[in-house]
Amino acid sequence: MTKKINLWVIVTGVAVGVAALILTAFGNPANMGFCIACFLRDIAGATKLHSAAVVQYIRPEIIGLVLGSTIMAVCTKQFKAKAGSSPATRFILGAFVMIGALVFLGCPLRMVIRMGGGDVNAFVGLAGFAIGILIGIFFLKKGFTLKRSYTVANSEGIALPGLMIGLLVLMIAVPTIFVFSESGPGSKHAPLVLSLVIALLIGALAQISRLCMVGGMRDAVMFRDFNLISGFVAIFVTILVGNVILGNFKGFSTYLQPIAHASQLWNLLGMVLVGWGSVLLGGCPLRQLILAGEGNGDSAVTVLGMIIGAAFAHNFGLAGAAAKLEEDGTYNAGGIATAGKIAVAIGFAVLLIISVVNTVKAKKKEKEAEKA
Repeated sequence: MTKKINLWVIVTGVAVGVAALILTAFGNPANMGFCIACFLRDIAGATKLHSAAVVQYIRPEIIGLVLGSTIMAVCTKQFKAKAGSSPATRFILGAFVMIGALVFLGCPLRMVIRMGGGDVNAFVGLAGFAIGILIGIFFLKKGFTLKRSYTVANSEGIALPGLMIGLLVLMIAVPTIFVFSESGPGSKHAPLVLSLVIALLIGALAQISRLCMVGGMRDAVMFRDFNLISGFVAIFVTILVGNVILGNFKGFSTYLQPIAHASQLWNLLGMVLVGWGSVLLGGCPLRQLILAGEGNGDSAVTVLGMIIGAAFAHNFGLAGAAAKLEEDGTYNAGGIATAGKIAVAIGFAVLLIISVVNTVKAKKKEKEAEKA
């Protein structure tokens, strides 16, 4: 039965779209006002977990999203420290979700932002994302579960927010301990204070609305609940209209889109991996940050897995290469190296094993309960 649309979800979607447009106008890379995967990758680079010189920066947006969620959760008495729901499995899933996102060159949030910017490659990614979600739903309907989490000490719940505060303090007080890009996407960023304030607001709104890219499609398919997907649509419409008003929209095309490639099979497969893994985790990368801010230690572990996944992606050449014009004027559509293709294949195998094993265990436990 269709449920009533929550206005907060639409408000949050519009706010995310406006925030992405503002941050891009003030320095963030084109079509990347907000990208959880890209920004976690940049943080991994700045902390020297990988050495790709063009993607290294402590992104205040990530810090703000987590802390905004924490502040709102505390104010509304929804901060609850809990953990224990298959943390090691979640770490691995987080790493492969990140690898899939960097093969595509963006998380589900950036996928929608790219769509609103006219990037047809992102629509291919959307098809893959939907396929991945449907695969995940198949296993959910068969009984897949990573088991419940349990109440833990508050020290567990504040682990990731505390880490974010530490990063912010160090970035302001002793920035020389980090490595910052001098060229490429990592060198393009809005002013720190602006980025932080906007992200704090979005983090608070996302905590209230529970906005989730994967949750919207999952709920629409499984429960005919279009509440969360309305936020997805609101982001797209806001970005599209905003780009038209600002004169940034040049039509829909696959050609030379900002930080994107036109290897469509791998745009699709990368996002299949992201969609499938996110369903198993119970939320997209944005949602994992918000949950971690609310005190969810399992989501904090997932975020750490994503950071390590980003480090692997750039240390071992797994990430996609953006399209570009060569010096002789020829068009290079970009794409994925062999190592990246193998990583995606391994990711599918790992997700399949995790899906099957945790579905079989759930069924076995259900039968034991019936006998008891």
